[in-house]
Amino acid sequence: MRISLQGMTTDVWLPVAAAEIEGLPATHDGGFTYRFWDGGADFPADPADCVFYGVPYMIDPAVCVRPLSRMTSLRVVQTLTAGVDHVLPAVEHLAPGVRLCNARGVHEASTAELALTLTLASLRGIPRFVEGQRVQEWRQGFNPALADKSVLIVGYGAIGSAIEDRLTGFECARVARVARSERATERGPVLPLSELPGLLPEADVVILSTPLSDSTRGLVNADFLAHMKDGALLVNVSRGPVVDTKALLAELESGRLTAALDVTDPEPLPPGHPLWQAPGVLISPHVGGPTSAFLPRAKRLLSGQLNRYAAGEPLANVVLTTA
Repeated sequence: MRISLQGMTTDVWLPVAAAEIEGLPATHDGGFTYRFWDGGADFPADPADCVFYGVPYMIDPAVCVRPLSRMTSLRVVQTLTAGVDHVLPAVEHLAPGVRLCNARGVHEASTAELALTLTLASLRGIPRFVEGQRVQEWRQGFNPALADKSVLIVGYGAIGSAIEDRLTGFECARVARVARSERATERGPVLPLSELPGLLPEADVVILSTPLSDSTRGLVNADFLAHMKDGALLVNVSRGPVVDTKALLAELESGRLTAALDVTDPEPLPPGHPLWQAPGVLISPHVGGPTSAFLPRAKRLLSGQLNRYAAGEPLANVVLTTA
């Protein structure tokens, strides 16, 4: 049943101008009032009147949460990120009944593409070829292939599943899946994190796509890395703090492991940080999500969520409801 907005605040803060989003609920006859805010210094209206907050994308987390404490009428927080760790501490202190939703369905394709790009580039020695091109040096030689390799995906949600979708054509010897909860899928079992010690020694490539939480912060520590086989590749497209940077640096500098990192801890990685110059590491600047695929999918998500909210229907992608 469509909710009645009579007597209610109706402000919706969007990080994309409403005129650019097709299919939004009407603004006439007491409908929503759309406010554009992309994280600028000035708020577009009184935060106390906001009922639906679309969190700006790719800005400082401190800016994202700045209006939340003043949003006393808030009912929905919609991120445009798959992870919600950047807003979760502030959302948990809001009034009861606020729903926090993530951007499941927006980033899977582009993040999975990057995971495969980093894996293939690292295995096939692309950084070395780029350096050779710069100095006009023909650098031939044998490099590992993804074919016949064993791959372990740590974090098997929507992004982890999308990564496996893209692995299917590469003739991997085996793909194993690990997540916080054990379950069955059409492709095979998803094993719990407790099984990692037995799986890591068999994996040639370990791809991290797990959300950042209390249980995954520092998951890839010295013990985790020690269980990885000699010469294995670690690929991180999740969050930087999932990996203990100091422990990873020790393995990279020894030459025992290699890594491809779209995320780091700290982030952004500052000039002079030893990760920049560590042997066997390929670094991209957290670009798994921002591609040409992002904006059309983000607009569809915002439109769909607002129509569901206006109709009194269950929202998609609810991560939690405040108590």
